[in-house]
Amino acid sequence: MKENQYDYIIVGAGSAGCVLANRLTEDSDKKVLLLETGGSDKSIFIQMPTALSIPMNTKKYAWQFETEPEPWLDNRRMHCPRGKVLGGSSSINGMVYVRGHARDFDEWHAGGADGWHYRNVLPYFRKSETWAFGGDDYRGDQGPLGVNNGNNMQNPLYSAFVRSGVDAGYFETDDYNGARQEGFGAMHMTVKNGRRWSTANAYLRPAMARPNLTVVTHALVHRVLLDGKTATGVRYEQGGKVHDVTATGEVILCAGSIGSPHLLQLSGIGNREVLEQAGIGVNHELPGVGENLQDHLEFYFQFRCKQPVSLNRRLDWWNKLKIGVRWILKKDGLGATNHFESCGFIRSKAGIEWPDLQYHFLPAAMRYDGKEAFEGDGFQLHVGHNKPKSRGFVHVQSADPKQPPSIRFNYLQQEADREGFRDCVRLTREIISQPAMDEYRGAEIQPGEQVQSDEEIDAFVRQAVESAYHPSCSCKMGTDELAVVDPETRVHGISNLRVVDSSIFPTIPNGNLNAPTIMVAERAADLIRGREPLQSADVPVVMDEQWQARQRPGNARRAVT
Repeated sequence: MKENQYDYIIVGAGSAGCVLANRLTEDSDKKVLLLETGGSDKSIFIQMPTALSIPMNTKKYAWQFETEPEPWLDNRRMHCPRGKVLGGSSSINGMVYVRGHARDFDEWHAGGADGWHYRNVLPYFRKSETWAFGGDDYRGDQGPLGVNNGNNMQNPLYSAFVRSGVDAGYFETDDYNGARQEGFGAMHMTVKNGRRWSTANAYLRPAMARPNLTVVTHALVHRVLLDGKTATGVRYEQGGKVHDVTATGEVILCAGSIGSPHLLQLSGIGNREVLEQAGIGVNHELPGVGENLQDHLEFYFQFRCKQPVSLNRRLDWWNKLKIGVRWILKKDGLGATNHFESCGFIRSKAGIEWPDLQYHFLPAAMRYDGKEAFEGDGFQLHVGHNKPKSRGFVHVQSADPKQPPSIRFNYLQQEADREGFRDCVRLTREIISQPAMDEYRGAEIQPGEQVQSDEEIDAFVRQAVESAYHPSCSCKMGTDELAVVDPETRVHGISNLRVVDSSIFPTIPNGNLNAPTIMVAERAADLIRGREPLQSADVPVVMDEQWQARQRPGNARRAVT
Protein backbone atom coordinates (compact mmCIF):
# COMPACT_ATOMS: atom_id res chain seq x y z
CA MET A 1 0.00 0.00 0.00
CA LYS A 2 1.33 3.43 -0.94
CA GLU A 3 2.41 5.92 1.70
CA ASN A 4 -0.52 8.27 1.07
CA GLN A 5 -3.04 5.43 0.77
CA TYR A 6 -5.19 4.08 3.59
CA ASP A 7 -8.09 1.70 4.05
CA TYR A 8 -10.04 4.29 6.04
CA ILE A 9 -9.68 8.04 6.32
CA ILE A 10 -11.44 9.57 9.34
CA VAL A 11 -11.96 13.33 9.31
CA GLY A 12 -12.15 14.75 12.83
CA ALA A 13 -10.62 13.38 16.05
CA GLY A 14 -13.63 14.22 18.19
CA SER A 15 -16.20 12.29 20.18
CA ALA A 16 -16.94 9.96 17.25
CA GLY A 17 -13.65 10.04 15.37
CA CYS A 18 -11.57 8.83 18.31
CA VAL A 19 -13.96 5.93 18.85
CA LEU A 20 -13.70 4.89 15.20
CA ALA A 21 -9.91 5.25 15.20
CA ASN A 22 -9.79 2.77 18.06
CA ARG A 23 -12.34 0.26 16.80
CA LEU A 24 -11.26 0.22 13.14
CA THR A 25 -7.60 -0.33 14.05
CA GLU A 26 -8.55 -3.39 16.08
CA ASP A 27 -8.31 -5.05 12.66
CA SER A 28 -4.52 -5.08 12.37
CA ASP A 29 -4.60 -5.43 8.59
CA LYS A 30 -6.51 -2.15 8.17
CA LYS A 31 -4.51 1.04 7.77
CA VAL A 32 -6.30 4.10 9.19
CA LEU A 33 -5.60 7.84 8.86
CA LEU A 34 -7.13 10.24 11.38
CA LEU A 35 -7.07 13.94 10.45
CA GLU A 36 -7.64 16.69 13.03
CA THR A 37 -7.48 20.46 12.51
CA GLY A 38 -6.52 21.11 16.13
CA GLY A 39 -3.56 19.93 18.15
CA SER A 40 -2.67 18.38 21.49
CA ASP A 41 -5.16 18.07 24.36
CA LYS A 42 -2.53 17.86 27.10
CA SER A 43 -3.28 21.29 28.58
CA ILE A 44 -4.10 21.31 32.31
CA PHE A 45 -7.16 23.42 31.44
CA ILE A 46 -8.53 20.55 29.36
CA GLN A 47 -7.59 17.72 31.71
CA MET A 48 -8.73 19.37 34.98
CA PRO A 49 -12.54 19.02 35.09
CA THR A 50 -13.25 22.19 37.04
CA ALA A 51 -11.53 24.31 34.34
CA LEU A 52 -14.16 23.38 31.76
CA SER A 53 -15.07 26.98 30.89
CA ILE A 54 -11.54 27.77 29.67
CA PRO A 55 -11.03 25.47 26.64
CA MET A 56 -14.57 26.11 25.45
CA ASN A 57 -13.78 29.81 25.17
CA THR A 58 -10.25 29.48 23.76
CA LYS A 59 -9.61 29.78 20.00
CA LYS A 60 -6.73 27.31 20.21
CA TYR A 61 -9.03 24.51 21.34
CA ALA A 62 -12.41 25.40 19.83
CA TRP A 63 -13.94 26.76 16.67
CA GLN A 64 -15.57 29.94 17.92
CA PHE A 65 -18.54 29.86 15.57
CA GLU A 66 -21.27 32.46 15.82
CA THR A 67 -24.77 32.18 14.44
CA GLU A 68 -26.51 34.58 12.13
CA PRO A 69 -28.86 36.93 14.01
CA GLU A 70 -31.55 34.69 15.50
CA PRO A 71 -34.93 36.22 14.59
CA TRP A 72 -36.82 34.88 17.61
CA LEU A 73 -34.09 35.85 20.10
CA ASP A 74 -34.20 39.59 19.43
CA ASN A 75 -31.66 39.06 16.62
CA ARG A 76 -28.91 38.02 19.01
CA ARG A 77 -25.89 36.20 17.56
CA MET A 78 -25.32 33.06 19.59
CA HIS A 79 -21.99 31.50 20.52
CA CYS A 80 -21.47 28.02 19.02
CA PRO A 81 -18.06 26.62 20.05
CA ARG A 82 -16.97 23.26 18.61
CA GLY A 83 -13.92 21.25 19.60
CA LYS A 84 -10.72 21.86 17.59
CA VAL A 85 -8.30 19.60 19.46
CA LEU A 86 -7.69 15.90 19.98
CA GLY A 87 -10.89 14.67 21.58
CA GLY A 88 -12.92 17.36 19.79
CA SER A 89 -15.87 18.60 21.79
CA SER A 90 -15.32 15.86 24.39
CA SER A 91 -12.18 17.83 25.32
CA ILE A 92 -14.02 21.14 25.79
CA ASN A 93 -17.49 20.10 26.98
CA GLY A 94 -19.03 20.02 30.45
CA MET A 95 -18.39 16.25 30.79
CA VAL A 96 -22.04 15.56 31.62
CA TYR A 97 -22.99 11.97 30.76
CA VAL A 98 -26.61 11.65 29.67
CA ARG A 99 -27.66 9.01 27.19
CA GLY A 100 -31.12 10.37 26.46
CA HIS A 101 -34.44 8.69 27.05
CA ALA A 102 -35.17 5.25 25.61
CA ARG A 103 -38.06 6.74 23.63
CA ASP A 104 -35.65 9.17 21.90
CA PHE A 105 -34.09 6.22 20.08
CA ASP A 106 -37.41 4.52 19.43
CA GLU A 107 -38.33 7.86 17.81
CA TRP A 108 -35.26 7.57 15.54
CA HIS A 109 -36.28 4.09 14.44
CA ALA A 110 -39.91 5.07 13.85
CA GLY A 111 -38.78 8.06 11.78
CA GLY A 112 -36.80 5.98 9.29
CA ALA A 113 -33.49 5.22 11.03
CA ASP A 114 -34.26 1.52 10.94
CA GLY A 115 -32.52 -0.51 13.63
CA TRP A 116 -31.62 2.42 15.88
CA HIS A 117 -34.29 1.77 18.50
CA TYR A 118 -33.43 1.59 22.19
CA ARG A 119 -33.06 -2.17 22.45
CA ASN A 120 -30.43 -2.08 19.68
CA VAL A 121 -28.43 0.91 20.92
CA LEU A 122 -28.38 0.04 24.64
CA PRO A 123 -25.70 -2.67 24.16
CA TYR A 124 -23.42 -0.05 22.59
CA PHE A 125 -23.93 2.36 25.49
CA ARG A 126 -22.93 -0.51 27.77
CA LYS A 127 -19.95 -1.43 25.60
CA SER A 128 -18.59 2.11 25.72
CA GLU A 129 -18.53 2.70 29.47
CA THR A 130 -17.21 1.65 32.82
CA TRP A 131 -19.72 2.90 35.38
CA ALA A 132 -18.07 3.59 38.73
CA PHE A 133 -20.80 1.74 40.64
CA GLY A 134 -20.70 -1.47 38.61
CA GLY A 135 -22.41 -2.89 35.57
CA ASP A 136 -25.94 -4.25 35.24
CA ASP A 137 -28.50 -4.72 32.47
CA TYR A 138 -28.27 -1.01 31.68
CA ARG A 139 -24.74 0.02 32.67
CA GLY A 140 -21.37 -1.17 31.41
CA ASP A 141 -18.34 -2.12 33.51
CA GLN A 142 -15.68 -2.96 30.92
CA GLY A 143 -15.74 -0.05 28.45
CA PRO A 144 -13.12 2.62 27.75
CA LEU A 145 -15.22 5.55 28.99
CA GLY A 146 -14.96 6.22 32.72
CA VAL A 147 -18.21 7.55 34.22
CA ASN A 148 -18.84 8.58 37.85
CA ASN A 149 -20.47 11.21 40.05
CA GLY A 150 -17.50 13.47 40.73
CA ASN A 151 -17.36 14.16 44.46
CA ASN A 152 -20.55 12.17 45.19
CA MET A 153 -22.66 15.20 46.12
CA GLN A 154 -20.70 16.21 49.20
CA ASN A 155 -22.12 19.73 49.08
CA PRO A 156 -25.50 19.68 50.90
CA LEU A 157 -27.16 21.79 48.19
CA TYR A 158 -27.07 18.87 45.75
CA SER A 159 -29.20 16.54 47.86
CA ALA A 160 -31.47 19.41 48.94
CA PHE A 161 -32.28 19.99 45.28
CA VAL A 162 -33.12 16.30 44.78
CA ARG A 163 -35.36 16.34 47.87
CA SER A 164 -37.11 19.47 46.61
CA GLY A 165 -38.03 17.64 43.43
CA VAL A 166 -39.47 14.78 45.46
CA ASP A 167 -41.31 17.25 47.72
CA ALA A 168 -42.87 18.72 44.57
CA GLY A 169 -44.29 15.33 43.66
CA TYR A 170 -41.75 14.04 41.16
CA PHE A 171 -39.94 10.72 41.07
CA GLU A 172 -36.54 10.18 42.61
CA THR A 173 -34.44 8.14 40.21
CA ASP A 174 -31.35 6.24 41.32
CA ASP A 175 -29.99 6.14 37.75
CA TYR A 176 -31.39 8.35 34.98
CA ASN A 177 -29.23 6.40 32.51
CA GLY A 178 -30.83 3.16 33.70
CA ALA A 179 -34.43 1.97 33.81
CA ARG A 180 -35.99 5.37 34.61
CA GLN A 181 -34.82 8.74 33.34
CA GLU A 182 -37.71 10.77 34.72
CA GLY A 183 -37.08 12.25 38.14
CA PHE A 184 -34.37 13.81 40.31
CA GLY A 185 -31.06 12.29 41.34
CA ALA A 186 -27.29 12.30 41.08
CA MET A 187 -25.74 13.43 37.79
CA HIS A 188 -23.00 11.50 36.01
CA MET A 189 -19.84 12.77 34.37
CA THR A 190 -17.05 11.50 32.13
CA VAL A 191 -14.26 11.78 34.69
CA LYS A 192 -11.79 9.04 35.63
CA ASN A 193 -9.21 9.22 38.41
CA GLY A 194 -9.92 12.94 38.70
CA ARG A 195 -9.26 13.70 35.01
CA ARG A 196 -11.53 14.62 32.13
CA TRP A 197 -12.11 11.32 30.38
CA SER A 198 -12.52 12.53 26.82
CA THR A 199 -12.58 10.17 23.87
CA ALA A 200 -8.96 11.18 23.30
CA ASN A 201 -8.04 9.73 26.70
CA ALA A 202 -10.47 6.81 26.59
CA TYR A 203 -10.17 5.65 22.99
CA LEU A 204 -7.47 7.43 20.99
CA ARG A 205 -4.43 7.13 23.25
CA PRO A 206 -4.62 3.31 23.47
CA ALA A 207 -5.06 3.14 19.68
CA MET A 208 -2.08 5.40 18.99
CA ALA A 209 0.19 2.59 20.14
CA ARG A 210 -0.91 0.54 17.11
CA PRO A 211 1.26 0.73 13.99
CA ASN A 212 -1.77 0.79 11.67
CA LEU A 213 -3.04 4.18 12.93
CA THR A 214 -1.64 7.47 11.65
CA VAL A 215 -2.80 10.66 13.39
CA VAL A 216 -2.17 13.97 11.62
CA THR A 217 -2.91 17.14 13.59
CA HIS A 218 -3.17 20.76 12.38
CA ALA A 219 -4.70 19.39 9.18
CA LEU A 220 -7.52 21.42 7.65
CA VAL A 221 -9.54 19.23 5.29
CA HIS A 222 -10.59 21.11 2.16
CA ARG A 223 -12.95 18.57 0.63
CA VAL A 224 -13.72 14.95 -0.12
CA LEU A 225 -12.22 13.74 -3.40
CA LEU A 226 -14.72 12.12 -5.75
CA ASP A 227 -14.55 9.96 -8.83
CA GLY A 228 -18.05 10.38 -10.16
CA LYS A 229 -20.30 9.18 -7.35
CA THR A 230 -17.53 7.44 -5.39
CA ALA A 231 -15.41 8.95 -2.61
CA THR A 232 -11.73 8.20 -3.21
CA GLY A 233 -9.97 10.29 -0.55
CA VAL A 234 -9.61 13.79 0.84
CA ARG A 235 -7.58 16.93 0.24
CA TYR A 236 -6.14 18.63 3.32
CA GLU A 237 -3.76 21.44 4.16
CA GLN A 238 -1.04 21.31 6.78
CA GLY A 239 1.59 23.97 7.33
CA GLY A 240 0.68 25.74 4.10
CA LYS A 241 1.07 22.60 1.97
CA VAL A 242 -1.83 20.77 0.33
CA HIS A 243 -1.95 16.98 0.37
CA ASP A 244 -4.20 14.46 -1.37
CA VAL A 245 -4.66 11.11 0.37
CA THR A 246 -6.49 8.07 -0.95
CA ALA A 247 -8.92 5.75 0.78
CA THR A 248 -9.15 2.28 -0.72
CA GLY A 249 -12.05 1.55 1.59
CA GLU A 250 -14.06 4.49 2.93
CA VAL A 251 -13.91 8.15 3.88
CA ILE A 252 -15.72 8.79 7.17
CA LEU A 253 -16.67 12.32 8.19
CA CYS A 254 -16.66 12.84 11.96
CA ALA A 255 -16.36 16.62 11.90
CA GLY A 256 -19.51 17.30 13.91
CA SER A 257 -22.82 18.97 13.21
CA ILE A 258 -21.22 22.10 11.81
CA GLY A 259 -18.12 20.62 10.20
CA SER A 260 -19.59 17.55 8.49
CA PRO A 261 -22.34 19.30 6.49
CA HIS A 262 -19.89 22.08 5.65
CA LEU A 263 -17.39 19.54 4.27
CA LEU A 264 -20.05 17.80 2.23
CA GLN A 265 -21.05 21.15 0.75
CA LEU A 266 -17.42 22.10 0.05
CA SER A 267 -17.23 18.80 -1.84
CA GLY A 268 -20.20 19.69 -4.04
CA ILE A 269 -22.66 17.48 -2.14
CA GLY A 270 -25.81 19.21 -0.96
CA ASN A 271 -28.67 21.50 -1.90
CA ARG A 272 -28.14 22.81 -5.43
CA GLU A 273 -29.23 26.36 -4.63
CA VAL A 274 -26.96 26.60 -1.56
CA LEU A 275 -23.97 25.27 -3.50
CA GLU A 276 -24.49 27.52 -6.50
CA GLN A 277 -24.86 30.61 -4.31
CA ALA A 278 -21.46 29.76 -2.81
CA GLY A 279 -19.89 29.27 -6.24
CA ILE A 280 -19.44 25.53 -5.79
CA GLY A 281 -20.14 23.06 -8.58
CA VAL A 282 -22.78 20.43 -7.89
CA ASN A 283 -21.32 16.91 -7.83
CA HIS A 284 -24.29 15.31 -6.12
CA GLU A 285 -27.59 16.94 -5.27
CA LEU A 286 -28.67 16.03 -1.73
CA PRO A 287 -31.12 18.63 -0.41
CA GLY A 288 -30.97 17.68 3.28
CA VAL A 289 -27.28 18.48 3.80
CA GLY A 290 -27.07 21.17 6.48
CA GLU A 291 -30.83 21.24 7.10
CA ASN A 292 -32.78 19.99 10.15
CA LEU A 293 -30.25 21.65 12.52
CA GLN A 294 -31.29 21.41 16.18
CA ASP A 295 -29.86 22.46 19.54
CA HIS A 296 -30.79 22.79 23.20
CA LEU A 297 -31.22 26.18 24.82
CA GLU A 298 -30.98 26.84 28.55
CA PHE A 299 -30.95 29.70 31.00
CA TYR A 300 -29.65 30.08 34.54
CA PHE A 301 -32.27 30.24 37.28
CA GLN A 302 -30.31 31.93 40.09
CA PHE A 303 -31.01 32.34 43.80
CA ARG A 304 -29.14 33.75 46.74
CA CYS A 305 -28.18 31.14 49.32
CA LYS A 306 -28.84 31.81 53.01
CA GLN A 307 -26.16 29.39 54.21
CA PRO A 308 -22.40 29.82 53.63
CA VAL A 309 -22.11 26.55 51.71
CA SER A 310 -22.04 27.57 48.04
CA LEU A 311 -19.01 27.58 45.77
CA ASN A 312 -19.16 31.34 45.32
CA ARG A 313 -16.80 31.72 48.25
CA ARG A 314 -14.26 29.54 46.35
CA LEU A 315 -14.10 31.69 43.21
CA ASP A 316 -11.37 34.12 44.29
CA TRP A 317 -7.86 33.65 42.90
CA TRP A 318 -6.42 32.25 46.15
CA ASN A 319 -8.99 29.48 46.47
CA LYS A 320 -8.73 28.68 42.78
CA LEU A 321 -4.98 28.34 43.21
CA LYS A 322 -5.41 25.96 46.15
CA ILE A 323 -7.94 23.88 44.21
CA GLY A 324 -5.57 23.71 41.25
CA VAL A 325 -2.53 22.74 43.33
CA ARG A 326 -4.49 20.00 45.09
CA TRP A 327 -5.66 18.66 41.75
CA ILE A 328 -2.12 18.67 40.35
CA LEU A 329 -0.84 16.76 43.38
CA LYS A 330 -3.75 14.42 44.12
CA LYS A 331 -6.25 14.59 41.22
CA ASP A 332 -9.12 15.02 43.69
CA GLY A 333 -11.11 17.71 45.48
CA LEU A 334 -13.07 20.47 43.78
CA GLY A 335 -10.73 20.34 40.79
CA ALA A 336 -11.87 16.82 39.94
CA THR A 337 -15.55 17.57 39.26
CA ASN A 338 -17.59 19.61 36.80
CA HIS A 339 -19.78 20.62 39.81
CA PHE A 340 -22.98 19.44 38.11
CA GLU A 341 -23.57 16.60 40.58
CA SER A 342 -27.36 16.51 40.79
CA CYS A 343 -30.04 16.92 38.17
CA GLY A 344 -33.64 16.45 37.15
CA PHE A 345 -35.65 15.31 34.12
CA ILE A 346 -39.35 16.12 34.11
CA ARG A 347 -42.29 16.38 31.74
CA SER A 348 -43.61 19.87 31.19
CA LYS A 349 -47.26 18.85 31.06
CA ALA A 350 -49.65 15.94 31.01
CA GLY A 351 -49.83 14.19 27.65
CA ILE A 352 -46.06 14.22 27.08
CA GLU A 353 -44.80 10.67 27.31
CA TRP A 354 -41.18 11.19 28.33
CA PRO A 355 -39.25 14.12 29.86
CA ASP A 356 -38.76 17.27 27.83
CA LEU A 357 -37.23 19.53 30.53
CA GLN A 358 -33.76 19.05 32.02
CA TYR A 359 -32.03 20.52 35.09
CA HIS A 360 -28.33 20.74 35.84
CA PHE A 361 -27.90 21.92 39.45
CA LEU A 362 -24.85 24.00 40.37
CA PRO A 363 -24.08 24.98 44.01
CA ALA A 364 -22.90 28.42 42.88
CA ALA A 365 -24.28 31.39 40.99
CA MET A 366 -21.91 32.25 38.17
CA ARG A 367 -21.59 32.79 34.44
CA TYR A 368 -20.43 30.11 32.00
CA ASP A 369 -16.98 31.74 31.89
CA GLY A 370 -16.57 30.83 35.56
CA LYS A 371 -16.93 34.34 36.99
CA GLU A 372 -19.19 35.32 39.86
CA ALA A 373 -22.70 36.46 39.05
CA PHE A 374 -22.89 38.55 42.25
CA GLU A 375 -21.24 38.90 45.64
CA GLY A 376 -22.24 36.46 48.35
CA ASP A 377 -23.49 32.87 48.32
CA GLY A 378 -25.83 31.54 45.67
CA PHE A 379 -26.91 28.57 43.60
CA GLN A 380 -28.37 28.10 40.16
CA LEU A 381 -30.18 25.66 37.95
CA HIS A 382 -29.43 25.36 34.27
CA VAL A 383 -32.87 24.59 32.85
CA GLY A 384 -34.06 24.10 29.31
CA HIS A 385 -36.72 22.65 27.05
CA ASN A 386 -35.06 19.65 25.42
CA LYS A 387 -37.37 18.54 22.60
CA PRO A 388 -37.48 21.61 20.34
CA LYS A 389 -39.69 21.79 17.25
CA SER A 390 -37.70 24.61 15.62
CA ARG A 391 -35.22 23.74 12.86
CA GLY A 392 -32.26 25.60 11.41
CA PHE A 393 -29.45 25.17 8.90
CA VAL A 394 -25.71 25.13 8.17
CA HIS A 395 -24.95 26.65 4.73
CA VAL A 396 -21.58 26.93 3.01
CA GLN A 397 -20.73 30.53 2.07
CA SER A 398 -17.72 30.09 -0.17
CA ALA A 399 -15.53 27.52 -1.85
CA ASP A 400 -12.81 28.68 0.56
CA PRO A 401 -12.65 26.05 3.36
CA LYS A 402 -11.32 28.67 5.75
CA GLN A 403 -14.49 30.73 5.59
CA PRO A 404 -16.99 29.54 8.22
CA PRO A 405 -20.46 28.51 7.14
CA SER A 406 -23.63 30.44 7.81
CA ILE A 407 -25.37 28.97 10.88
CA ARG A 408 -28.89 29.69 12.06
CA PHE A 409 -30.87 27.55 14.48
CA ASN A 410 -34.14 29.52 14.33
CA TYR A 411 -34.30 29.11 18.10
CA LEU A 412 -37.84 29.46 19.55
CA GLN A 413 -39.40 29.84 16.13
CA GLN A 414 -42.14 27.42 17.13
CA GLU A 415 -44.75 28.34 19.73
CA ALA A 416 -44.33 24.93 21.39
CA ASP A 417 -40.71 25.83 22.20
CA ARG A 418 -41.69 29.17 23.70
CA GLU A 419 -44.36 27.44 25.77
CA GLY A 420 -41.74 24.95 26.97
CA PHE A 421 -39.65 27.76 28.43
CA ARG A 422 -42.66 29.30 30.17
CA ASP A 423 -43.10 25.91 31.82
CA CYS A 424 -39.41 25.97 32.78
CA VAL A 425 -39.89 29.22 34.71
CA ARG A 426 -43.11 28.29 36.50
CA LEU A 427 -42.25 24.69 37.36
CA THR A 428 -38.78 25.64 38.60
CA ARG A 429 -40.17 28.25 40.97
CA GLU A 430 -42.52 25.64 42.39
CA ILE A 431 -39.71 23.09 42.84
CA ILE A 432 -37.37 25.53 44.60
CA SER A 433 -40.21 26.70 46.88
CA GLN A 434 -40.42 23.25 48.50
CA PRO A 435 -39.52 22.69 52.20
CA ALA A 436 -36.25 20.93 51.33
CA MET A 437 -34.82 24.24 50.11
CA ASP A 438 -36.16 26.42 52.93
CA GLU A 439 -32.88 26.66 54.84
CA TYR A 440 -30.94 27.58 51.69
CA ARG A 441 -33.32 29.51 49.43
CA GLY A 442 -32.78 33.25 49.39
CA ALA A 443 -34.07 35.87 46.99
CA GLU A 444 -34.60 34.99 43.35
CA ILE A 445 -31.95 36.83 41.34
CA GLN A 446 -32.82 35.66 37.84
CA PRO A 447 -35.38 35.85 36.23
CA GLY A 448 -36.61 37.91 39.21
CA GLU A 449 -39.98 37.71 40.91
CA GLN A 450 -41.33 40.55 38.76
CA VAL A 451 -41.23 38.24 35.70
CA GLN A 452 -44.66 36.56 35.80
CA SER A 453 -46.82 36.85 32.68
CA ASP A 454 -46.28 34.93 29.46
CA GLU A 455 -45.11 38.13 27.80
CA GLU A 456 -42.64 38.92 30.60
CA ILE A 457 -41.27 35.37 30.59
CA ASP A 458 -40.92 35.38 26.79
CA ALA A 459 -39.03 38.69 26.89
CA PHE A 460 -36.71 37.42 29.62
CA VAL A 461 -36.04 34.15 27.78
CA ARG A 462 -35.23 35.89 24.50
CA GLN A 463 -32.49 37.86 26.26
CA ALA A 464 -31.26 35.28 28.77
CA VAL A 465 -31.14 31.91 27.00
CA GLU A 466 -27.83 30.53 25.84
CA SER A 467 -26.96 27.52 23.78
CA ALA A 468 -26.36 24.35 25.77
CA TYR A 469 -23.81 23.58 23.03
CA HIS A 470 -25.65 20.59 21.59
CA PRO A 471 -25.85 21.28 17.82
CA SER A 472 -27.02 18.18 15.99
CA CYS A 473 -29.18 16.61 13.27
CA SER A 474 -27.77 18.54 10.25
CA CYS A 475 -27.03 15.34 8.23
CA LYS A 476 -30.00 13.33 9.42
CA MET A 477 -30.14 9.56 9.17
CA GLY A 478 -33.14 8.01 7.45
CA THR A 479 -34.81 7.44 4.11
CA ASP A 480 -36.96 10.54 3.54
CA GLU A 481 -36.18 13.39 1.16
CA LEU A 482 -34.14 15.31 3.77
CA ALA A 483 -32.12 12.28 4.88
CA VAL A 484 -28.39 12.56 4.20
CA VAL A 485 -27.24 9.13 5.38
CA ASP A 486 -28.99 5.78 5.44
CA PRO A 487 -29.39 3.64 8.57
CA GLU A 488 -25.92 2.21 7.84
CA THR A 489 -24.48 5.78 8.07
CA ARG A 490 -23.67 5.80 4.32
CA VAL A 491 -24.23 9.03 2.39
CA HIS A 492 -27.16 8.58 0.05
CA GLY A 493 -25.99 8.31 -3.55
CA ILE A 494 -22.24 8.36 -2.88
CA SER A 495 -20.23 5.16 -2.50
CA ASN A 496 -17.52 4.76 0.14
CA LEU A 497 -18.56 7.85 2.10
CA ARG A 498 -20.11 7.90 5.56
CA VAL A 499 -20.95 10.45 8.22
CA VAL A 500 -20.63 9.33 11.84
CA ASP A 501 -21.24 11.98 14.49
CA SER A 502 -24.12 13.90 16.12
CA SER A 503 -25.07 15.42 12.77
CA ILE A 504 -26.76 12.15 11.77
CA PHE A 505 -29.20 12.17 14.70
CA PRO A 506 -32.69 12.39 13.18
CA THR A 507 -33.99 14.27 16.26
CA ILE A 508 -32.19 15.62 19.28
CA PRO A 509 -32.34 13.41 22.41
CA ASN A 510 -33.46 14.58 25.83
CA GLY A 511 -30.05 15.17 27.32
CA ASN A 512 -26.43 16.06 26.62
CA LEU A 513 -25.01 14.72 23.36
CA ASN A 514 -21.58 13.27 24.13
CA ALA A 515 -22.87 9.88 25.30
CA PRO A 516 -25.18 9.24 22.30
CA THR A 517 -22.47 10.42 19.90
CA ILE A 518 -20.07 7.85 21.34
CA MET A 519 -22.80 5.20 21.09
CA VAL A 520 -23.41 6.07 17.43
CA ALA A 521 -19.70 5.66 16.69
CA GLU A 522 -19.52 2.33 18.54
CA ARG A 523 -22.44 0.94 16.55
CA ALA A 524 -21.20 2.45 13.27
CA ALA A 525 -17.82 0.76 13.79
CA ASP A 526 -19.51 -2.63 13.66
CA LEU A 527 -21.47 -1.60 10.56
CA ILE A 528 -18.28 -0.45 8.82
CA ARG A 529 -16.40 -3.61 9.76
CA GLY A 530 -19.26 -5.82 8.57
CA ARG A 531 -19.63 -7.37 12.00
CA GLU A 532 -22.81 -8.75 13.46
CA PRO A 533 -24.43 -6.10 15.70
CA LEU A 534 -24.45 -6.72 19.42
CA GLN A 535 -27.43 -8.72 20.63
CA SER A 536 -30.40 -6.48 21.37
CA ALA A 537 -31.29 -5.81 25.00
CA ASP A 538 -34.95 -6.29 25.90
CA VAL A 539 -35.03 -4.59 29.29
CA PRO A 540 -37.84 -2.71 31.05
CA VAL A 541 -38.16 1.04 30.55
CA VAL A 542 -39.93 2.55 33.56
CA MET A 543 -42.37 5.32 32.67
CA ASP A 544 -45.19 7.09 34.46
CA GLU A 545 -48.09 4.86 33.47
CA GLN A 546 -50.47 7.79 33.80
CA TRP A 547 -48.45 10.22 31.67
CA GLN A 548 -51.47 11.08 29.54
CA ALA A 549 -53.46 12.32 32.54
CA ARG A 550 -50.86 13.91 34.82
CA GLN A 551 -47.71 15.99 34.68
CA ARG A 552 -46.08 14.25 37.66
CA PRO A 553 -46.91 11.22 39.81
CA GLY A 554 -47.55 13.25 42.96
CA ASN A 555 -50.19 15.38 41.30
CA ALA A 556 -53.01 14.04 39.12
CA ARG A 557 -53.52 17.36 37.36
CA ARG A 558 -51.16 19.64 35.50
CA ALA A 559 -49.28 21.49 38.20
CA VAL A 560 -49.12 24.89 36.54
CA THR A 561 -52.04 26.32 34.59
